[in-house]
Amino acid sequence: MKYKSSFYWFVGICVASFSFAAQAQNIDIKTGWQYREIKTEKWFPATVPGEIHTDLLRNKTIPDPFYRDNEKKLQWIDLKDWEYKTTFKLTDATLKKKNAELVFDGLDTYATVYLNNKQILKADNMFRQWRVEVKNLLKTGNNELVVVFKSAQNVVDSLAKKDLPFVIPDNPRLYARKAQYHFGWDWGPKFTTCGIWKTPRLEVYDTKTPEKPYVMDRKIELVQQPDSIGKSFYFKIDGKPVYMKGANYIPSDAFLSRMTKKEYEKVISTAKDANMNMLRIWGGGIYEDDYFYDLCDKNGIYVWQDFMFAGTMVPGDKAFFDNVKAEVQYQVKRLRHHKSIVLWCGNNEADEAFKNWGWQKAMKMSKQDSTRIWHDYVRLFQDSIPKWVKEVDNKRPYVSSSPLFGWGKKESLTQGDSHYWGIWWGLDDIEIANSKTGRFVSEYGMLAMPNYSSVEAFTLPEDRYLYSDILEAHLKAGKGFMKIDSYLSRYFIDSTKIKKMNVEDYTYLTQCLQYYSLKNIIGIQRSKAPYNMGTLVWQLNDCWPVASWSVTDYYNREPKAAWYAIKEAYRDDKTPEIDLTRPIDLKLEDPKITWKVSGNKIILKSSKAAKYVYVSIKGYTGKWSDNYIDLKAGEERTISFEGKLSKPQVKVFSLYDVLARY
Repeated sequence: MKYKSSFYWFVGICVASFSFAAQAQNIDIKTGWQYREIKTEKWFPATVPGEIHTDLLRNKTIPDPFYRDNEKKLQWIDLKDWEYKTTFKLTDATLKKKNAELVFDGLDTYATVYLNNKQILKADNMFRQWRVEVKNLLKTGNNELVVVFKSAQNVVDSLAKKDLPFVIPDNPRLYARKAQYHFGWDWGPKFTTCGIWKTPRLEVYDTKTPEKPYVMDRKIELVQQPDSIGKSFYFKIDGKPVYMKGANYIPSDAFLSRMTKKEYEKVISTAKDANMNMLRIWGGGIYEDDYFYDLCDKNGIYVWQDFMFAGTMVPGDKAFFDNVKAEVQYQVKRLRHHKSIVLWCGNNEADEAFKNWGWQKAMKMSKQDSTRIWHDYVRLFQDSIPKWVKEVDNKRPYVSSSPLFGWGKKESLTQGDSHYWGIWWGLDDIEIANSKTGRFVSEYGMLAMPNYSSVEAFTLPEDRYLYSDILEAHLKAGKGFMKIDSYLSRYFIDSTKIKKMNVEDYTYLTQCLQYYSLKNIIGIQRSKAPYNMGTLVWQLNDCWPVASWSVTDYYNREPKAAWYAIKEAYRDDKTPEIDLTRPIDLKLEDPKITWKVSGNKIILKSSKAAKYVYVSIKGYTGKWSDNYIDLKAGEERTISFEGKLSKPQVKVFSLYDVLARY
């Protein structure tokens, strides 16, 4: 009888829980939105989730921000204040619930919210959830919701000015708890957005649904043990060391609302299909959508999660710290159930920046100011954030910064993770990877042009010559063309010939350079295991069409040449190939490549040895089974593309064909 009564007690609890849940009602507020510039009369239709730039674009008020040099012509948007409004209807039945909360998961960034003409919220962090009890302000029928956004650029400029003469390095963007890449980066445009970037909702209920218990079903360790060389840095998952092969991930669009589930699926498939098992979510972007992590969970991709700080120091006031605490604990609680996440990291490159980037000298910083800035940094990243994280997730490791030692310091090769930028920034030869491989290389890369189809998409024909203003507008890296040309002249083509190249051939050659670089660097790093236990290429993806370190293109996430090199180098069923023969030293002959199309396959044959054989089909932007391949004399090779195309227009050429033109 005792067991029978226990059973009925259990069923009763379940029924009660269900009835509580049934009483709760979530009402999304995503329709009927309009926007206007503050102090103007005309309202325009708005989309939520969205941002001001995408709303302006949909209403044909502005041209495509990614086309030609439109970016610089649209900077006025960032300096305006904008207002959004909508109405939502409520019934008597809904209003009978005891509680009603307005919930905003994403307000970007400085927002004042009014409900039925009453101010209910002032928000200042795009990474926080804002929740307000509004039961006493709601009414049957129409309720008006208004959100006023102040220009984030104007706000941070004002905050920085107010602090003078005290100056925090890399200000003023650091004052905003906003995606830092919105202020511009060396691969991204400057569009300092505002808007309702996640769908707001009204939650009405009598009894709040209890929080799900937090369960972690795997053991995650970051092993940092002193050894004869320095200190190890590797991950153990359920007691087994795992060699991490992957890439750094930045936000996949300059305008976040464009990221649909389908777009996320494309992005994660580019990682999975390239045999990656880790993505590092870089600290200048966002804490990603749950669907991003769902896909990583499903596809066996581990996530290194930075908190959203990149290359800056921080204000030390209480309001800033309180704001960050709320952000950190909300995001960790939101994400901690994702098994893919294996590390929380305080920031990207802030520790290294303060010690190595010459800020103190360049800014003529007093010793007192320098001490204060460093004290605030330590207090946030080494004292506060790890404590706040532990309160809500004590099952994952935390590191304060990536990396702890800059690439010019010998310790960067013997302990901790390493961002090795001697190649590219330091213009070192690629072969230096043999002697400059760290314990876990979490950033390195080689820049290349975007795919030529992308160049065609953002240019006019008259823009398509080397170093044109429009091409310069889509290459943000400092001295970018000079550095690309330096590597091309060492590895592929005599420097006197580079300036004579057309843009399509130049694009091909830069992508061959990126292929050659990453293939060999990955091969070298993996050959040094277990001394080295991780290689994360900078970077997987782009947020707009640009010449960058990305191994995939912005448009349709189409692979660049290096993606195919990575796919091969990250295989676990064979040892990665290392071939440091410089292509410029090869004696190439005309390979006279022939091909035929059979269904979704292309059969290639070369009469002579051929290097970097590139195949394209006009209008096709998907992945090939392989591309930029080498063929032996007389070899026949079949490669395939996805789907079916009628009468495909095929183009095939090799390194010989391109170099022979010059």
